[in-house]
Amino acid sequence: MGAGALLLAGTSAASAASQQTEPQPPAQVEAPVPEIAWQDCEGEGLAAFDCASVEVPTDYDEPNGETTTIAMTRLPATDPDQRIGSLFVNFGGPGGPGVANMHTLGGPFLDPQVHAQFDVIGVDPRGVGLSDPVTCFPDQASENAFAADRPVFPMNLSEQVETHAVFASIAAGCEMLSGDRIEHASTANVARDMDLLRQAVGDEQLSYLGYSYGSILGATYAALFPERIRALAIDGTLDPASWSGGDGSIGYRIGQGEAAAEVFEQFLAACAEAGPDSCALAAAGDPAEVVEQVFTRLKEQPVQIPLPDGTTAELGYDEMVATSFSALYSPLAWGDLAAAFAELAAPAQQMSTQRSGSDVDSIGDLLRHLGLIEDYSGIGAALASMCVDGEHPLTPWEYQAQADVADAEAPHFGRYRSWVGLQCEFVDFTDDDAYLGPWDQSTEAPVMVIGTRHDPATPYDQTQPYADRFTNASVLTVEGYGHTTLGISSCANSAIATYLVELEAVDGATCEQDIAPFEPLPESDIEASPLLLAPHPGWPGI
Repeated sequence: MGAGALLLAGTSAASAASQQTEPQPPAQVEAPVPEIAWQDCEGEGLAAFDCASVEVPTDYDEPNGETTTIAMTRLPATDPDQRIGSLFVNFGGPGGPGVANMHTLGGPFLDPQVHAQFDVIGVDPRGVGLSDPVTCFPDQASENAFAADRPVFPMNLSEQVETHAVFASIAAGCEMLSGDRIEHASTANVARDMDLLRQAVGDEQLSYLGYSYGSILGATYAALFPERIRALAIDGTLDPASWSGGDGSIGYRIGQGEAAAEVFEQFLAACAEAGPDSCALAAAGDPAEVVEQVFTRLKEQPVQIPLPDGTTAELGYDEMVATSFSALYSPLAWGDLAAAFAELAAPAQQMSTQRSGSDVDSIGDLLRHLGLIEDYSGIGAALASMCVDGEHPLTPWEYQAQADVADAEAPHFGRYRSWVGLQCEFVDFTDDDAYLGPWDQSTEAPVMVIGTRHDPATPYDQTQPYADRFTNASVLTVEGYGHTTLGISSCANSAIATYLVELEAVDGATCEQDIAPFEPLPESDIEASPLLLAPHPGWPGI
């Protein structure tokens, strides 16, 4: 190298060193910050809420280019003088709508201290709900009709062929009607949207509460914007490394099959302990033996269930496994699940319609503009992020062998959950801006991670490893059953409030649930059952 080159190199190095000593502002999304025009929400019972929609960049590589619509709702702080800022809440998914979920809850759902000091904001992530949803059929009725009488997961070669055909058709429909939306629907872009909305509400740092899949969104935001975090509360964790890569289907590698099988054993043991006076299934015999008899019978011959409108619906083994998985999400639903098994075990196999609690029961844009298809929230909303966020290393014909292995490891539920991801194998859904790791975090903000001991969807054994990815994280364990603590543990609700308001949490703390399985609900709580963050039983979602 010549002297001139050496001189230039030295000058550049000195200049770089000088620049490094200057304080740099924390990284954030650089795009036009939308103005939020909050208005009264339309609809009965929504007087407490404000609603709005904003435009954000479709592709953050072109921040001034085309935009996509993001729908939002908020519960304003009840004590504005003590207001800390906004709390963004994600209820899970992928594909879970924040707006509809908050409206379903109907009003304050967190500790009063949180609602006093935060505007609580629910957002429909891009591709979901009212935010330019990813759709795969012309309308909701067409999707429902297509899903009718399809196997939830296959049990033989004939059903395997049918399942492949079904999901190939779904994927083709998604690609045709919403391919342009899917290619920008990664969790990384949802995180970028959230950072832009953080700026729009005037917060220097993000306060966030994420449930279930919200753990992936939280981890992604932390990786992209580590210095923009004020508070990160994660309730129900999925391992982000398993989400974004690894062997097997996404449904297999995140461990839901084994977790659900373990919680189902807890359900059976709790029923036996409660006895026939509190658990209808116990009156039919040993619960573990009875359910295996029911599952075996349903494999051989589905039953017809009378519906209130006079029609009937077929219930087979696959539907009962999916229904059981969903019911395991809340211990408040275990009584209904037990009653359903008890009725199925009856020799007459006559199903009543009475239950003791809740019922168990692009080209796309052109077609939209012509009124030939409609936007609705369906399977596409979940498919979009799941398919573009991670690796899908199997071929469709490898799923059956994986399902057989999973069934041996976790009877019933392993087979069901191992088929999650098949939708992604037929079309190469990609988002160039997706974030796939690394997942070790650099934020110095205190983080709170909450795990329920017996959780069918976000395995408890992933709680501590998730927390260990952060330099300053505390773990709260809820000694109980079900998926996340929402509406189930007032102790956890209080601990989360203390953390969100004061940024203080006790590592290793424990909480109990308010109502034990098969314990009667207080009269005042019968109408206050929690939001059930479960997938639609007809589709193998997350």
